[in-house]
Amino acid sequence: MTLNGKTALVTGGARGIGLGIAQRLAADGAAIALVDLNAADLSEAESQLSKSGAKVITITADVTDRQQVIDAIDSTVDQLGGFDIMINNAGIAQVQPISEITEAEMDKIHAVNVKGVLWGIQAAAARFKKDGTKGKIISASSIAGHDGFPMLGAYCSTKFAVRALTQVAAKEFAPDGITVNAYCPGVVGTDMWTEIDARFSDLTGAKKGATFDKFVGSIALGRAQTAEDVASLVSYLAGPDSDYMTGQAILIDGGMVYR
Repeated sequence: MTLNGKTALVTGGARGIGLGIAQRLAADGAAIALVDLNAADLSEAESQLSKSGAKVITITADVTDRQQVIDAIDSTVDQLGGFDIMINNAGIAQVQPISEITEAEMDKIHAVNVKGVLWGIQAAAARFKKDGTKGKIISASSIAGHDGFPMLGAYCSTKFAVRALTQVAAKEFAPDGITVNAYCPGVVGTDMWTEIDARFSDLTGAKKGATFDKFVGSIALGRAQTAEDVASLVSYLAGPDSDYMTGQAILIDGGMVYR
């Protein structure tokens, strides 16, 4: 229970990787603020966490709106009595040949995956400084933030951007004792990958499930990743054992991309 007495806010926390992270941090002893757009999913996630004995609140907010992110952090402090860990997990995927990406598509994915992370970094750092907290900021990048993948050009651009924001923020906030890192998953068996697979099927004519199976086939450890696999790394980044680590975007993909 390395996070006893700590409070973590998880964006995109109502399902998938975000919920897996919230469950792990709660098991580590942290109080949890779940932030998401979907109120129904939030309610279900809150019920799951509460049954396990976790102290949890839910906040409906849009990470593309800077003020809503600030307000979510303020609500976390007001309701849970503190704020120590910011998990910028919310994100969306997009599958499109690079020659066909529209302005609207580019704006949408950057609003969530880049601006949403930037607003989270800004708001968390400001609150940590205000409270004198040596907090931890942890954001979602991807293997697609280390390698470019065909048909995922816009998505890759956002995840490379998260790595850049992570490095710069780590350097700027180090004097305040704030660490900033990112986690880079591979092929995780969540709703997002179901959507990616379906879109590949529409564009290429591949059978449903074929693209997912193809990517999983390239994993050295021989299986798709779970949300729990990702959450284990985030647990480390959120805990005291990572206090001397900052500015890193760590691959956790079962052996797909090597750096």
